[in-house]
Amino acid sequence: MNPYQMNAYAMALKAVGEIIQDYDSDKMFPALGFGAKLPPDGRVSHEFPLNGNVDNPYCNGMEGILEAYHESLKTVQLYGPTNFAPVINHVARYAAAVQDGSQYFVLLIITDGVISDMAQTKEAIVNAAKLPMSIIIVGVGQAEFDAMVELDGDDVRISSRGKLAERDIVQFVPFRDYMDRTGNHVLSMARLAKDVLAEIPDQLILYMKSRSIKPNQTPPDYSPPGLSPTPTV
Repeated sequence: MNPYQMNAYAMALKAVGEIIQDYDSDKMFPALGFGAKLPPDGRVSHEFPLNGNVDNPYCNGMEGILEAYHESLKTVQLYGPTNFAPVINHVARYAAAVQDGSQYFVLLIITDGVISDMAQTKEAIVNAAKLPMSIIIVGVGQAEFDAMVELDGDDVRISSRGKLAERDIVQFVPFRDYMDRTGNHVLSMARLAKDVLAEIPDQLILYMKSRSIKPNQTPPDYSPPGLSPTPTV
């Protein structure tokens, strides 16, 4: 932690989160940590609330998530292995409960490690591909991210136990590709957000079409009080 500069985790979280948060009406986001020993007994967990509240892991906006992240770093001890399946299955449980098209879930995973539970993660993704959800993975640091590229599924559709994923729901980007040599983080973070979110619209539409879910009626154009709406041609 550097008191004068955000670390790569916080930068990635802010870059992606500040755009995607505008698609959420209440701006309350559950934030989970994985790969740490928790107080008071040092139990290793791969699915714990960053704010320390098991009953309510929701954080208020991006600022709330960043605050919970920084606070958790003071209390937990980072610890391997790196297991993805628990957080993917966590979000999948929520997505499975709302399959009528009224909600769509996006899980953002920020990680620096090689995946330790590859088989379980693949199975979790194949199962999640049937649900209204997408997964964004941002790889931080200099580790080899070959496994993440495999999960991305752009070249070869991911499979588990001989079963292909119904659709591609994972987008992976390595954070190091977006570090601008000139130190211009604003431009590079905008590029990161653009690339990370590039596949989400098609993934959402593909889910809706596969379930024959049609969009709601478009609401009428907003016009300030006292003004007649502008006619559209």
